[in-house]
Amino acid sequence: MKRIAIALILSVLAVGLKAQYNAVRIETQGTGNPIILLPGFTCPASVWDSTIVNIKGNYRYIKVTYAGFDGVPAVDMPWYPKLTADIAQYITDNQLTNVTIIGHSMGGNLAIDLAAILGDRITKLVLVDAIPCMRELMMPGVPASALQYDSPYNNQMLQMPAEGFKQLAGGMASNMTNRTDKVGLLTAWILASDRKTYVYGFTDLLKLDLRNTLKSVSTKTLVVGASFPTTEQAKGVF
Repeated sequence: MKRIAIALILSVLAVGLKAQYNAVRIETQGTGNPIILLPGFTCPASVWDSTIVNIKGNYRYIKVTYAGFDGVPAVDMPWYPKLTADIAQYITDNQLTNVTIIGHSMGGNLAIDLAAILGDRITKLVLVDAIPCMRELMMPGVPASALQYDSPYNNQMLQMPAEGFKQLAGGMASNMTNRTDKVGLLTAWILASDRKTYVYGFTDLLKLDLRNTLKSVSTKTLVVGASFPTTEQAKGVF
């Protein structure tokens, strides 16, 4: 009976811990100062594996996958704030300090928010192709208030047949890389996403504006931008 009671207690604790971070899945490896790796939209944590191989030194790698992607159960909207809250809570709960965050695209947005929230706990940021307000580039002059979950475009995306969505995903993947051998992988990641998260989550990102948040971030930061399609165009965007 004693063994059964202990097993039940451990089971309850495990369930509680899982529920605590239900907007993200977190995988860790290695020991040392923590490096949190935040992927871009639809990407799983495994996208960072080749990066980890090339980082020299001993670190604790904390890889994050977001709800709705790579088999992680979806969460209710709004989506983006839940990711921020869960990752910040994880850092606080585990008393992490001297944290480096490497974030790609929306992962860079999360990194900025986390640095603003957690202050001195975050000592370095590496932002890869991360823009603080995507909407201003894609829809200049359109206010965040004009973007809603319930819109004709979003409804069309939600109702799109699987074959049509597959073609759309392939086209989007082709625009995300100059490596033709990676297009299939990126397409598969998009198709593996929860459709509602894909549609409404992107609305969250379009509404996001971190330009004022940047003013409260004093963390040492490296900004990395891909020279795609050309170096001159990339510099103009940044």
